[in-house]
Amino acid sequence: EVQLVESGGGLVQTGGSLRLSCTASGSIPDYYDIGWFHQAPGKEREGVACISRYNGETYYSDSAKDRFTISIDNAKRTVWLQMDNLRPEDTGLYYCAAGPATPWYSALEYESWGQGTQVTVSS
Repeated sequence: EVQLVESGGGLVQTGGSLRLSCTASGSIPDYYDIGWFHQAPGKEREGVACISRYNGETYYSDSAKDRFTISIDNAKRTVWLQMDNLRPEDTGLYYCAAGPATPWYSALEYESWGQGTQVTVSS
C-alpha cells in the first residue's frame, strides 16, 4: 500500500509561486505514475500534471503548461510541482495520487491519494 503526503500549499498573490511536495512511502510499483490534481471549491478534481516513475515522462493540462513544472527525485519517492505565475483560478486543494494512470488526467485511474494541500491565490 502506498501512502502519500503533500505539503507546500499556502497563500500567495496573483503572479506568485509555490512549490508543492508529495512524498510517497510504502510499497510502490515502478510502473506507477504520480499525478497532481486540483479541486476548486464546488468542482471535481482535475488533472494538473503527471510524471512517470518508469521513464520520467511528464504530462500537463493546458492550464498548467508553461506555468507549472513537475519533477521527481532520484529515489522516485518525492514529486514536486513548481507552480509559477499563479492565478486566482488556481485556488483550491491540490492532491497527489499514485497509480497505473491511463489516461493520466483521469482521477479514476489512481489508487492512492494524499490528504491534499490548500493553495489560495489572492487577486
